[in-house]
Amino acid sequence: MIILMHMDATEQEVATVVERLRSFGADVSVTIDEGGRTVVNGSVESLLHDEAPWDSFPGVERVVPVVRGGRRVGRELESENTVVEVGPVSIGDGTLTVVAGPCAVESRDQLVETAELVAVAGAQILRGDAFKPRTSPYSFQGLGKAGLEILAEARSLTGLPFVAEVIDPRDVEMVASYADMVRIGTRNMSNHALLREVGRQSKPVMLKRGRAATVEEWIDAAEYVHSEGNPHVVLVERGVRGFDNSARNTLDITAVPVAKTLTHLPVMVDPSHASGRKDLVGALARAAVAVGADGVMVDVHPAPGRALVDGPQALLPAEFAQLMTELRAVADAVGLR
Repeated sequence: MIILMHMDATEQEVATVVERLRSFGADVSVTIDEGGRTVVNGSVESLLHDEAPWDSFPGVERVVPVVRGGRRVGRELESENTVVEVGPVSIGDGTLTVVAGPCAVESRDQLVETAELVAVAGAQILRGDAFKPRTSPYSFQGLGKAGLEILAEARSLTGLPFVAEVIDPRDVEMVASYADMVRIGTRNMSNHALLREVGRQSKPVMLKRGRAATVEEWIDAAEYVHSEGNPHVVLVERGVRGFDNSARNTLDITAVPVAKTLTHLPVMVDPSHASGRKDLVGALARAAVAVGADGVMVDVHPAPGRALVDGPQALLPAEFAQLMTELRAVADAVGLR
């Protein structure tokens, strides 16, 4: 059992909780999390069934039960595959899910045009970000709330649900009020405050693997979301940093079957961000489907040469339509519907 204390909890309030836990024979540890809150961890079997009102103790913010025998997202506790519903779309139910759209919302015309074209080509979910975490503070950071409004309009026009990235815990409620699915990008995979916040809202969560994260660390990040009450998580492999600079990142295709063995969550692949090169996107997308991914996410832009973000990796709409034909053939070959 993990007990999170309020920021203003007194030493005496913490001591009272610790004493109570020890009265049950618990092995207690007290730490301070990244937000400055006191975290009391008490490990003993009887605590799982104790009826003491822990959250009524002075200074206690909330209680997080610890699952014994493994992670909530792990195969140890759940053998059946989780199916995540994004609007009318199911991810992980044995069908191929394709998410497509521009990396960033730049204007209404750009986003709506792209949404209409990828919908015709067969994409089931639209992507497009209103908030962009960029390496340089002077790069385009997104349109913010205006971008979310454009995405909502595109959804009304095309019927496509959309996924959008959130980068700040303070914006989670706003992004979730518009988007059908919220995404944690690679830069924020280890942002535990953000992971907890998206876990406290009900919209499904797309979680990208960090550029330098192991598969275990990636799965632990999903556990942060799940442990806060939101089981609707989709993992996305998007490449890791390596020593070879022939592509933007190295797509870890092995991570797909490994993650599907270790967890019951759906696993997708982002070949666009893995490669950073449009000429490699098709091959990596086909490989992802062949190795068992539940879907792919592809960058598409009507004019990649003028894109404000990641133009070199974006497919033209016609190229995306051709890729959809190829992916259907691979999906048929491996038994995806």
